[in-house]
Amino acid sequence: MLRKEKTMAQELEIEFKNILTKQQYENLIKKFQVTDEMIIRQTNHYFDTMDFHLKKLFSGLRIRETKKRIVCTLKERTAENTHLETTDEISKEQADSMLAGKGFFAESVKAKLLLLGVQVDQLKVFGTLTTDRVELSYKGGTIVFDHSFYLNCDDYEVEYETDEESLGKEIFEQFLKDNNIPKQVADKKIARFMNALKLERG
Repeated sequence: MLRKEKTMAQELEIEFKNILTKQQYENLIKKFQVTDEMIIRQTNHYFDTMDFHLKKLFSGLRIRETKKRIVCTLKERTAENTHLETTDEISKEQADSMLAGKGFFAESVKAKLLLLGVQVDQLKVFGTLTTDRVELSYKGGTIVFDHSFYLNCDDYEVEYETDEESLGKEIFEQFLKDNNIPKQVADKKIARFMNALKLERG
């Protein structure tokens, strides 16, 4: 019998995102003196039902693996730049079973999914996206540089995570201006992945 973990967190995430070119990304890595040791690799496995129940609700479900921990997270959009995240920490054994469709061991996430009318036995894994991430403290929030690769795609983005939406928006827009980065709002990673998957399947 698989051991169920008790670690659960629920929080509001306020973030601003902007697509980068490879050159813009490399310029930021150089400007902020990012070393290889500061880059953390994370692997995201995305779930939905065959009729994209979660996508229709502007929500996303993933298992994220890093060297330190594995978590299952449900993201529900509550405003344009705000999401409610429900997260359970799970074991490697539990994650492998969930990815193989042999049970669902993130209990808090499962409860939220049922409230949304999503049956966990109808979930399937649509694929995997890997991100090399850098997180740095910046003006009361966190600036994030991401290089993601999935299917036949590579993309780059900058995020700013904050506790206060209006001030965070000002800080992020000034950051873009200071670094000569045109404003180009980025979709969520799961949306970019699903779009790439759709194109690949024709």
